[in-house]
Amino acid sequence: MSWACATSTVAANANAIEYVHRMPNHTIRHPPTVPLTLIDIGINLGHDSYDSDRDAVLARAKEAGVLQMIVTGASLEGSLKAIDLAQSHGERALYATAGVHPHHATELTAESLSELEELARHPRVVATGECGLDYFRDFSPRPAQQQAFHRQLELAAKIGKPVFLHQRDAHEDFLAILLEHRQTLVGGVTHCFTGSAHELTSYLELGFCIGITGWICDERRGAHLLALMRDIPADRLLLETDGPYLLPRDLRPKPASRRNEPAYLPHIAEVVARAREESVTDLARSSTAATRKLFGLPEI
Repeated sequence: MSWACATSTVAANANAIEYVHRMPNHTIRHPPTVPLTLIDIGINLGHDSYDSDRDAVLARAKEAGVLQMIVTGASLEGSLKAIDLAQSHGERALYATAGVHPHHATELTAESLSELEELARHPRVVATGECGLDYFRDFSPRPAQQQAFHRQLELAAKIGKPVFLHQRDAHEDFLAILLEHRQTLVGGVTHCFTGSAHELTSYLELGFCIGITGWICDERRGAHLLALMRDIPADRLLLETDGPYLLPRDLRPKPASRRNEPAYLPHIAEVVARAREESVTDLARSSTAATRKLFGLPEI
């Protein structure tokens, strides 16, 4: 789950030229010679940490080449807010998901499921979720998580939209439930993938896309992901920040707020591209195309 520009200087080295945009508490680097077009598939833009400067966050994202974003809905209230944000910030820039995170599984009653269906059918909603299983926190009883997951997969099949999936420390049950529903689903993405090679193979064999976040930038717990990047087909590798959470640990300098935001997606893309031994331009192109294909996003 799922947390203006004052001056510009040009810094050069043997390999590239990059702009360093210095802003209050924020420094964003990206190469100007090859503008990137990126899509952040998972941003919790409704989080209250963005309340004081949400428009500035979106402006920094655009400046960094992140031209489209999918706002994550993780509860009924959060899904409604995600839709409101998508509607109020440009026709093609923001979209939303609508779902109930496993942390909130007990909220998904028969009545609220009907409400969720109405939200999920909204034209700015491009996926059902965030839904799945989280046995790491266990904020909801596991039977309730499993039931809510089943119901949302059924909903996704009913309305014909892909699923935005969450799994933590629950692979076996997660996979078993997905196998029950896979034939009826139009596709989906395993959001914020942090798992093993075995888990990756399982999800790829089911035809799902893989979402990679700044977790890969954390040498303490994400280093194993680097070796897996080349195993993900280019047309199924998607990029996301999951902001305000998962600020890339190797980002320098770090923002004083320690808050992640979409403007840092190019940094994640650079790390992934190096691990895949390809240019960040090629990665941006393939990831953006794959995102638009899965979620039906228009070009911008």
